[in-house]
Amino acid sequence: MRIVLVGPPGAGKGTQAAYLAKNLSIPHISTGDLFRANISQGTDLGKQARAYMDAGQLVPDEVTIGMAKDRMSQADAVNGFLLDGFPRNVGQAAALDVMLKDEGVKLDAVLDLEVPEDEVVKRIAGRRICRNESAHVFHVTYNPPKTEGVCDTCGGELYQRDDDSEETVRTRLEVYHTQTEPIIDYYRAQDLVVTISALGKVTEVTERAMEALKSDEG
Repeated sequence: MRIVLVGPPGAGKGTQAAYLAKNLSIPHISTGDLFRANISQGTDLGKQARAYMDAGQLVPDEVTIGMAKDRMSQADAVNGFLLDGFPRNVGQAAALDVMLKDEGVKLDAVLDLEVPEDEVVKRIAGRRICRNESAHVFHVTYNPPKTEGVCDTCGGELYQRDDDSEETVRTRLEVYHTQTEPIIDYYRAQDLVVTISALGKVTEVTERAMEALKSDEG
């Protein structure tokens, strides 16, 4: 299957993408991984991206599209993939359509993870990270530490990242609504969108997604 995963920040896209890719035996291709791989390998596209990032500028669509095209042409993605974070806008979605048409293939589904805005703010603004080890993540409501402000695992200080503040989250949501959400209508016109609720346990959301994709395939 060839799937695009969309949803607002805090919808759990990265977590769901990993589970779904494993269940469907297709590679999970995320924009973050594409950037990291190209920059660390020193590819031409990586050098271009780095230059823009170092200058504090947004990486142009053509650079991101080039990275995605290169990754999708690799052997493990020939029979399918799950895209997470790409396309990010309608221009990128149109470029992806052209790319796939050139290869004689098309998308099977666009999985839209739906989460109420207040829940997104609650999920992200409530996150607390350990200063000693960023993999130690807690949440003031959903996964509170035994002692407030102290990591259960190593005793390190827990803090809220600047980009997890409510104000920043609402700004990120505004960017999502303006830039990324329009791709849902773009794909809906192609009858590709499958919308599911991303509320509940991770496993419940994964099961919901798998059922929706199977129904859509059928």
